[in-house]
Amino acid sequence: MEIEVNNEKLSKALNNVSRIATGKVTLPVLNNVLIKVKDKKVSLITTNLDMAIVDFLPVSNSKDGITTIPAKLITEFVSNLPKNTQTKIISKENKVTISADKYSSIINGSPADDFPELPEIDEKSAVIFSMGVEEFKNGINQVIIASSNDFNRPALTGVHFYTNNKSLYIVATDGYRLAKKELIKNVKSEIKVTIPASTLQEVLRSINDNMEEIEISFNEDLVRFRLGEIEIISKLIDAEYPNIDNLIPKTSDINLVANREELIRIAKLASLFARHGANDAITCETKTPDVFSVYSIANEFGENDSIINTKINKDGKISITSKYLIDALSVIDDDEISINFSTGIDKNTNITAPMVLKKEKSDDYIHILMPITI
Repeated sequence: MEIEVNNEKLSKALNNVSRIATGKVTLPVLNNVLIKVKDKKVSLITTNLDMAIVDFLPVSNSKDGITTIPAKLITEFVSNLPKNTQTKIISKENKVTISADKYSSIINGSPADDFPELPEIDEKSAVIFSMGVEEFKNGINQVIIASSNDFNRPALTGVHFYTNNKSLYIVATDGYRLAKKELIKNVKSEIKVTIPASTLQEVLRSINDNMEEIEISFNEDLVRFRLGEIEIISKLIDAEYPNIDNLIPKTSDINLVANREELIRIAKLASLFARHGANDAITCETKTPDVFSVYSIANEFGENDSIINTKINKDGKISITSKYLIDALSVIDDDEISINFSTGIDKNTNITAPMVLKKEKSDDYIHILMPITI
């Protein structure tokens, strides 16, 4: 195997794929990057068995062949070579020579036969969606913050993709908060799958400013993301996702609109005291006709109370986790935020009514925060 490639392009590709070759695996070959050359096409591949990243690399010259080489070592070696040089990689009998300008190194590789075979998406039966990269990135960032880290509830560690009324939605919840986003309108195919949050984080890390479109392909147990020369293939989560629509209140007794920047400011001020108290709790209170108050108490340090003047339709209050409120406000892309909640038990869900946050003039994104007791 032999390739000659621009060093900066090689370094960028190695950085893309090497992130999941962490060294925290029981199968040593999973620490390697597979370099495959066939018909003048070069692919760099890594996998952790749950996910694989493939970067297709443009090269000047090549000879067919295949090898694997420690991902961290080659990534760091190439990153220290002079920029804008041509790097040559030659593999013979599992000895890989890497040279550029006056620099050369021989690295021990491993037989490619030991590398796991990558799963493939059946193009004929796959459900495929395409959308703008920026819209995808914004949508995922708006919901992924609500996913769970509790692997005792595997479904909640992912983001659920599902279609309803000809729209594709994404949703995530950890049981304490819930985020739902309408991702694509007017879709023709139907889907109901859950993608690991860790996979989506890798997709987000792989996005660069030159990418305009992303293609997402699903089959029964796999998802594939195509971003320019990069492919990320992942297993889906094999667990039933809860019916979240039953958890979203249909109406609320208390409704108000406030400026997003003001809300973030008073939430952060309250959080300074809340993090020293119980449950990181802050209390939001409405007082007719025009006072929305956010306050917190820390017995050791003192208390904080800030207000926003806005139209209030009813007196009431609700206590929530300050971090969750700040997280939600940070991803809502609108200047004015609609805040809705009720006191007592929600009639539709039969649970304590949560706080609902959304844009003032759009329902394409909704964020729910469960109340807490202080």
